[in-house]
Amino acid sequence: MSYITIFGLSIGLAMDAFAVSISYGCAPKKISVRDMFIIALFFGAFQALMPITGWYLGKFFANLIQSFAHWIALWLLSYIGIKMIIDGVKDDDTVDSDIIDSNSNINSTIDIKRLFILSIATSIDALVVGLSLSFIGYDILIPAVIIGLVTFICSLIGVRAGVRLRSILGKKAEIFGGIVLIAIGIKILVEHITSSL
Repeated sequence: MSYITIFGLSIGLAMDAFAVSISYGCAPKKISVRDMFIIALFFGAFQALMPITGWYLGKFFANLIQSFAHWIALWLLSYIGIKMIIDGVKDDDTVDSDIIDSNSNINSTIDIKRLFILSIATSIDALVVGLSLSFIGYDILIPAVIIGLVTFICSLIGVRAGVRLRSILGKKAEIFGGIVLIAIGIKILVEHITSSL
């Protein structure tokens, strides 16, 4: 597999994480530079580890995983998306959400549980890619590293874009972010259904 092919595959796999990163940036919380790197690191690490996991699982589990992976992704993304929409329509006071300096005294909290769920939901496709590469005899280490790095960079850009969007749309940005998550879940489901026809 050429590096161009691996890079193209990496961009394709990173797009869901990129979109989710935008929605994460839309959340009404202070985002420090440190937070941005943590979010991007989660998405990048999961995108790198999932192909390796899939590669080692091998052909035996391929059909089983492919038969329900899209439903898991839809449920996880919809759950977080609906919660964001509900939070977005509430009349609670919001915090100014520009990026803050990592040394600021303002406490910036990342919901690790939510980040973990989103990282899994957006990396299930990478698990299947790892399975596929194992079937055709390709080594997984270099593709996994490239996939992880590309996703990390795309996620950093995504969070920053989400923060800027929130500064423009205010509270409505969180509603937008929730809709994006649900749309990604539906897209994953539709892609699976159409590919099986």
